Amino acid sequence: MHPEDLNEQQLIRRDKANQLKDMGVDPFGSAYQRTHTTKEIRDTYGPDDHDTLEEKAIEVIVAGRIMLKRRQGRAGFINLQDRDGQLQIYVRKDEIGDDAFEVFKAADLGDIIGIEGYLFRTKTDELTIKATVFTHLTKALRPLPDKFHGLQDKEEARRRRYVDLIVNDDARRVAMTRPKIIRAFQHFFDSRGFIELRHLCCTAS
Repeated sequence: MHPEDLNEQQLIRRDKANQLKDMGVDPFGSAYQRTHTTKEIRDTYGPDDHDTLEEKAIEVIVAGRIMLKRRQGRAGFINLQDRDGQLQIYVRKDEIGDDAFEVFKAADLGDIIGIEGYLFRTKTDELTIKATVFTHLTKALRPLPDKFHGLQDKEEARRRRYVDLIVNDDARRVAMTRPKIIRAFQHFFDSRGFIELRHLCCTAS
């Protein structure tokens, strides 16, 4: 794509990708090994209160896309989204270090990151990861649609299905549930000796 075909936001994000290179960070990262998904964390530790989490000192490693970012001085919060849902991340400069905090400051919505840290509950009782390691994984070169509106045009949503699955919870839920239902039907009929016949369209020559 030629620079003249890019809008201002896309040009800014490409500049940020180059800035990451200058900082010694690969804008498009490499493999990353996580220990938990957001769903596994909520299912396993959701019932634990603040004192229980503090006593257990549960360390987790997660990876996902930045959907919301709020920064206040030397700290900030991120809503990180993986395939299963979202989880809040708390980032402090004195915990992750100066260099990593600069990477955090430059991060955009849509960027994919890895987080290592400990579970705790905030003053508002929200289950959160306190980051000890912040890893940039992939730079998003295109901004996400407005989180409150998403892709309103149905034709565009079909053309840009990958974006719709990122910003639309219902679309993602349907996409994950549909193949499970199909497999359940297949297993039901397979177990009873039925044979699946797919319709083939043929044109006579």
